[in-house]
Amino acid sequence: MKRLLLLSSLCATILCTNAQEQTLVWSDEFNTAGPLNEADWNYEQGFVRNHELQWYQPDNAICRDGCLIITARHEQVKNPNYVKFGGNKPNAPRRRRPDWRQQREYAEYTSASVNTRGKHKFLYGTLEVRARIPVLEGAWPAIWTLGSQWPWPSCGEIDVMEYYRINDVPHILANAAWGNDHNQAVWNSKAIPFTHFTDKDPDWAQKFHVWRMEWQPAYLRIYLDDELLNDIDLTTTVNGTYGGNKNPFHTPQYFLLNLAIGGQHGGEPAPEKYPLRYEIDYIRFYQAK
Repeated sequence: MKRLLLLSSLCATILCTNAQEQTLVWSDEFNTAGPLNEADWNYEQGFVRNHELQWYQPDNAICRDGCLIITARHEQVKNPNYVKFGGNKPNAPRRRRPDWRQQREYAEYTSASVNTRGKHKFLYGTLEVRARIPVLEGAWPAIWTLGSQWPWPSCGEIDVMEYYRINDVPHILANAAWGNDHNQAVWNSKAIPFTHFTDKDPDWAQKFHVWRMEWQPAYLRIYLDDELLNDIDLTTTVNGTYGGNKNPFHTPQYFLLNLAIGGQHGGEPAPEKYPLRYEIDYIRFYQAK
């Protein structure tokens, strides 16, 4: 399944996009079996965002058979950050309720989230990721990017792929977000019902697919198997005062790959159907010469 790089130098592989010659400047082909190369990747740990159910840990990400395999498991892990909270007794000083990450004594699911923050970030170019995603109940896989110049969302977020449920209906999303004057998210979002893909190919979920993000100073374009999902005009993506009235998509972004479970848009998982596998064949980034 895995294709070896045809040329030894990363700078020798060429991609033509809109008649512009681009060169492969960074990739991970996941050809070396075992853990990820920590010179390229960081691991998120514990409960992180969106009230999701999974405990992120490095053990759930492994390279095997030319792919990065992120596995979500139904297993219990004790939360070392748990804070017991029994409410306030009469006449006692009012206590602040612990953050949601501290309220769960145990996690019932584990998974992995990896990113290139502080190791690889890029400004303008073309991102390609070939992957096979899980689509069962509870699964929320993603391919995305973040900036680091301001807090979220003024840092900018590009969701090259999210698979999640809206009113319990599965969709594939292609989004970008930035901040307003109060650092609240402003979204340009396209949500395509999953049936749009499965009506054309009932075996869609059993196959690998290529997500591509073309990022130029004037636009972001997100494709799935060469079908355009979202075309974002970057003249419209300017932060409010909190983000310095700057455009976050004119600053570098780093990459994230993760498989979340449950939370705000993953749906209710069915424990008997776990483990789930999210398989990433490669991630590649091209830039103009």
